[in-house]
Amino acid sequence: MLKIILPTTMLLPMTLLSPAKSMWTNTTAHSLLIALISLHWLVPSYYPSKNLAHWAGIDQISAPLLVLSCWFLPLMILASQGHLQYEPHVRKQMFISTLVIIQPFIILAFSATELMLFYISFEATLIPTLILITRWGNQPERLSAGIYLLFYTLISSLPLLISILYLHSKTGTLHLPILKLTHPNPSTPWTSLLSSLALLMAFMVKAPLYGLHLWLPKAHVEAPIAGSMLLAALLLKLGGYGIMRATLLIEPPSNHLHYPFLTLALWGALMTSSICLRQTDLKSLIAYSSVSHMGLVIAAGMIQTQWSFSGAMILMISHGLTSSLLFCLANTNYERTHSRILILTRGLQPLLPLMSTWWLLANLTNMALPPTTNLMAELTIMIALFNWSPLTIVLTGIATLLTACYTLYMLLSTQRGTLPTHITTTSNSNTREHLLMTLHIIPMLALILKPELISATPL
Repeated sequence: MLKIILPTTMLLPMTLLSPAKSMWTNTTAHSLLIALISLHWLVPSYYPSKNLAHWAGIDQISAPLLVLSCWFLPLMILASQGHLQYEPHVRKQMFISTLVIIQPFIILAFSATELMLFYISFEATLIPTLILITRWGNQPERLSAGIYLLFYTLISSLPLLISILYLHSKTGTLHLPILKLTHPNPSTPWTSLLSSLALLMAFMVKAPLYGLHLWLPKAHVEAPIAGSMLLAALLLKLGGYGIMRATLLIEPPSNHLHYPFLTLALWGALMTSSICLRQTDLKSLIAYSSVSHMGLVIAAGMIQTQWSFSGAMILMISHGLTSSLLFCLANTNYERTHSRILILTRGLQPLLPLMSTWWLLANLTNMALPPTTNLMAELTIMIALFNWSPLTIVLTGIATLLTACYTLYMLLSTQRGTLPTHITTTSNSNTREHLLMTLHIIPMLALILKPELISATPL
C-alpha cells in the first residue's frame, strides 16, 4: 500500500522543486510510473481479499478502482497544460499540488477496511475538488457550483457518520470483514430502515441518484478540465463503490428500501437520457449522460447479485474512461472556439480531422457498441435486473435507445454541419492531446480482450 501512497506524496516536493521548464514533464512522468506500478493490483494473486496493512485491504471490488485512480493522475496533469499555459508558475504549482493531494485520499477511500477511515478519506476528497472548481473554473457561476457541491455532499454525509457510530455502538468494531460476518441486527424495524437509509444516502448523492443529482451538471460545467475528469472518472465511482460496500452490510430481506432507490435510478436513467437530447451546452450534455449511466450502476448495486455487481464494476470502469475522454474532447474544442454551445462549435471535422476520429471512437464506446466493455456491462446489468423483475426491461431498453440517440446527436452536432462564420482560424491538434486520447483508449481496448480483470468476480 505504502509503495503507491509514498511515491504519490513525493510528487508534492517534486512539483515545488522542479524548474519551470521541466515541471510538467517531471510530474507527468513520475505519476505515469506510479500508474504502471499500480497495474500489479489487477493480477489476481489474492482471493477473496488481501490485507495491505492493518487498515487497508484489496479485493475484487476495490482493485480495478484503485488502478483507475492511479491511472488518471497523469492524464489530468496532461490535460491541464493548455488550460494553464498563461498562468504564473506559482499557480501552476498550486494546481498540480491540489491534484496530487487528492490522490492519496482517493486511494485510501478505495482500499480502507475500517469504516471510519473510509468516511474520513471519502469526505477529505471534497476539499481539493472544491478548490479546483472555485479557483480554476472558467465562469463566475463556479462559486454557486462549489456551494451546491459542498452542501449536497455534507448534508447527505452527516447521517452516514451517525449510522457508522451507531454500527460501532452495536458491534464494537468498524472492520468491514467482521461487519459482513456479524450483520448487526437493529432493535426495531424503524431503526433498521433509518440506519440503512443513512448508510446509503451519502453514496446516492455522490453517485448521483436522479433527484439528488442537481449539483453534478453545475459542477461539471464550471470545473476546469482536470476537475471534470476527476468528478467523472473517480468521485462518482466513490459513490458506486460505497453503495456496493454498504448494501453488503444491510440484510436484503430486512426492509424494502431498495424499491424506491431502484425505481428512481432506472427512471432517472431514462429521464436524464431524454434531458440530454435538449441540451445546448456540450459539457452539460456529457454530465447528464454520466447521471444516466450511474443510474444503472446504482440499480445493479441495490439488487446485490453476483451478476449485477460484476456488471456495475465493469460499467464504472468503462464509464470512467469514456466520459473522461468525452470531457477531454469537449475541452479541446473549448480551447479553440472558447464556447461550449453546440450551435457555435459545429462542423469541426474539416478543421480537426484527426480529432474527429477520437470523437467517433468516444461516441461509439459511450453508446455501448459491441465489442466494448460498456456493452458487456449494460447487458449484464439488464439481465440481472430482468431476472429480478421483468418490468425493468422497459425502462432499461428505452434508456439504451435514448443513449444512442443523444450520442449520435452529440457526434453530428460537433463534427458535421456548416462551419460557423465566426471561426476563422484554429490551431492544429497537438501531440499532447493525441497522447491524452490514446491513454484513454488503450485501457478500453485492452479490457475488451480481458474483461475479467475488472469484473469483480473471483477468477
